[in-house]
Amino acid sequence: MRRMGIAAAAVIGAVGLALSSAGTAAAAQGVLIVDGTAHQDPSGCYEGQRYPLTVTNDTDGFALVFSDSGCQGQIVDQVPPGEQTISEFGRSVSID
Repeated sequence: MRRMGIAAAAVIGAVGLALSSAGTAAAAQGVLIVDGTAHQDPSGCYEGQRYPLTVTNDTDGFALVFSDSGCQGQIVDQVPPGEQTISEFGRSVSID
């Protein structure tokens, strides 16, 4: 009987965790333009294709510019909604 209680608690905890993280996976609404390539309702990491990196953020979320590929390294710039930037040190862009 005790094992059933532990199993039930584990299942309830897993379901709660899944439901609580579901709201954070939503994409930004709008268009993110990275080096001339438009991404509709973007979410995740986008690689720069040329130097310097250009970002136009026409979404409702903040875009973060990273110093390394794969959205790794230091954050070198933030691009608020409705803004744009040219980043000499940027290599990739993250938005959620």
